[in-house]
Amino acid sequence: MKLTAILSFLKRTLIVSTFFFIARPVYAQGTVLVFCGDNAIQTAVGCIGTNPTDLIAKITANGIGLGGCIAFLMILRASVQMQISAGNPERINQGRELLESAISGLLLIIFSVFILRVIGVNILGIPGFN
Repeated sequence: MKLTAILSFLKRTLIVSTFFFIARPVYAQGTVLVFCGDNAIQTAVGCIGTNPTDLIAKITANGIGLGGCIAFLMILRASVQMQISAGNPERINQGRELLESAISGLLLIIFSVFILRVIGVNILGIPGFN
């Protein structure tokens, strides 16, 4: 029961803190306080260039970061679940499976970046992936 309350609190804290990090200050007329330059647009995640490759690079970088954060949180959850299992073999196995899945997902994220770079940049020469 306590674990679900802790996870619920962490989820609410993450949602509220994400709002404060993503929100950008603007004037009443909608003029953005941060100047991005001539060829960029201010968004909630920062300045994005008007070139489509800039948008793809920004989405890829944010997606990889978000995936890494989720994998880290799942590793923490699995370790807490294994520590508070009180010797129950079923809960220890559930925590071990969650830990293996989180580490596998993290490795998949890391290797997907590597494979994307090798295939996209070195072999196909797609612009914007370097």
